[in-house]
Amino acid sequence: MASIRTLSPRSKPVQKRALARREQILAATAVLLEEVGQDDLTTILVAKRVGVSVGTLYHYFPNKYAILYALAEQWLGEWNLALLELEAHKIEALSLKKFVEKVMDRTLLVYKNQSGILPLVQAMFGVPELKELDSQHDELIIASMARMFRRLEITEDQAELSRLGSEWMEVSHALLLVIVDQNPTDAARSLSDLKFLSLCLLERAKSQF
Repeated sequence: MASIRTLSPRSKPVQKRALARREQILAATAVLLEEVGQDDLTTILVAKRVGVSVGTLYHYFPNKYAILYALAEQWLGEWNLALLELEAHKIEALSLKKFVEKVMDRTLLVYKNQSGILPLVQAMFGVPELKELDSQHDELIIASMARMFRRLEITEDQAELSRLGSEWMEVSHALLLVIVDQNPTDAARSLSDLKFLSLCLLERAKSQF
């Protein structure tokens, strides 16, 4: 037991430094994705940006796809937090218009706060090693939106709730990726269009049930 007490305080700073280095690698990769894209991203570039040797980088990630996987996992974690926050809100008290505005404004932050979001999403869709995370992204959003739609009394039909969740996810995902890449004026107009389209989707669905 004495050896455990002796080693434990030492291990904490080591673990803390390792976690900090890992986050540094992910942050540098996100910026490099913005600059060079997924195809031209290399572990050599990442190591140089972080200021470590490639060998040191490999202690954390064996290749660039492992780094992208961790970065995508991190982004999904941000998505999960945003959706949990939205579901915790008393959305039943909101009009459909206010609900759409709240959801879109919150989820837009998930996109805006992630450097290199477009190449990251492209990698999630096109790189075999990241495909499972692309599916997890879709399932996470569809399931959460379906639960919120039920609470808004759009419909009680689970199949229809899932269909609407899928439509919401596909439309918003595509347009939010465009919005974060636009100049402020165009981005504001596109976000307004997205909110209008989303509101029309829910109003039409609710009127049919």
